[in-house]
Amino acid sequence: MTTLTTSPATEDGAATGQDGLLRMTARQRLVLLLLLGSQFMLAVDFSILNVALPEIGHGLGFSLANLQWIATAMMLPAAGFTLLFGRLADFVGRRRMLLAGMALLAAGSLAGGLATGPEMLLCARVAQGLASAMATPAALSLLTTSLPEGPLRARALGLNGTLMSAGFTVGAIFGGILTDLLSWRWAFFLNVPVALVILFAAPAVIEESRGARSKLDVPGAITVTGGLLALVYGVTLAGQHGWTDTTALGCLAAAALLFLAFWRIELRAEAPLAPLRILTRPAVKWGNFGGLITFTMESSVVFLLTLYMQQVLDYSPLRTGLSFCGLGVAAFAGGMAAPRLIGRHGTRTVMTCGLLVQAVATAAFCWLGTGGGSALTLLLAASAVGAFGHLAAIVGYMVTATSGLPDDEQGLATGLASMTQQVGITMGIPVLSAIATARTTATGSVLSGIHTALLVDALIVLAGSALVFAGLRRR
Repeated sequence: MTTLTTSPATEDGAATGQDGLLRMTARQRLVLLLLLGSQFMLAVDFSILNVALPEIGHGLGFSLANLQWIATAMMLPAAGFTLLFGRLADFVGRRRMLLAGMALLAAGSLAGGLATGPEMLLCARVAQGLASAMATPAALSLLTTSLPEGPLRARALGLNGTLMSAGFTVGAIFGGILTDLLSWRWAFFLNVPVALVILFAAPAVIEESRGARSKLDVPGAITVTGGLLALVYGVTLAGQHGWTDTTALGCLAAAALLFLAFWRIELRAEAPLAPLRILTRPAVKWGNFGGLITFTMESSVVFLLTLYMQQVLDYSPLRTGLSFCGLGVAAFAGGMAAPRLIGRHGTRTVMTCGLLVQAVATAAFCWLGTGGGSALTLLLAASAVGAFGHLAAIVGYMVTATSGLPDDEQGLATGLASMTQQVGITMGIPVLSAIATARTTATGSVLSGIHTALLVDALIVLAGSALVFAGLRRR
């Protein structure tokens, strides 16, 4: 067998084996390990506190109505600033932006673990959200520029999607274990040593990467960031107070106006933040649309299943977290299989079929009952199948949305893809929970509300699959 150290290197730095296939060099593998480690940690950070929210509220004096702001305080900056920081990484350096994000994450996590009141905890969560907005697109663009476009990059993006999904699952499990055995504070402290390892190791392993120098489009940055913040905040308020809430509607209207202003600014800007020739590319447009659908609806599924297990089946937080283990294993399998499927069938087929599988699995949850072994069997089986399809769709959208673009625009491409992920995770739960709440109020049955929300979820994913298949036909 030919080793990586003796294999001839291509112009892209990858090694070629005796079979003619590209192999990652030892250095590329180390770079990949650090970048995927940072992505995994950020994914864990999004979900690790979910099952610990009641304990945090009791310990720091949060009211029940304000508990959601522990999650929202991180999600708002993570979604609102991702595109801006992704583009900034092209200018100032992607490695530099990654290291800044890791440093901020370590500081925010330490402050969260030491928090003595609600204000300090919420400030720490904002810092974690900003760190995610800085580190996520920077790590992704370093990954895409470190590997040549093709099978190697698809394989790396498959691992990235796998670890992201695994991170959400591991976060839910670790959150229950740490809260039960130690304290919710360890959910914060866990980030600090991992961030420090990446901070010290990355400069020696990862080379700096940046795009062409140009002037920052400040009006475009202000309008798109403000629009994203208004959108996420408005959807969150609507999920909490209802879709007739005047503040929520005002935020959504402001978001629409800011996005319209951003579009007009980009048409005339000398050096636009997000050139419209890129935003209107079928691969970028429909790839991110598919990513938005799969993230929005799958995050809703996890939320609704958590509600089902705890309020209908009366599961403990720890048992609820452990019930998602099968989902995590299937997600890992989907992420590993997706690059091979893409090589054989193409991104369009893999992404649309992944969405289709996710839709069918979600629809199967409508047969969940009030208990018994059959309900648990259906839950485990359908969640595993849906997770496989979900990860196939994630890898398909990541490869689609970042392909065919030069290295100096990878920060923008990965910033868009990361923004799609963050906005999807944030928007799904308020929208579907509002549907579940309305149906529960009308029927007096929590299970009926969950069934209705899951059916709507499945129909949206099904429609999204058809639109992506049609939209990518021109490629």
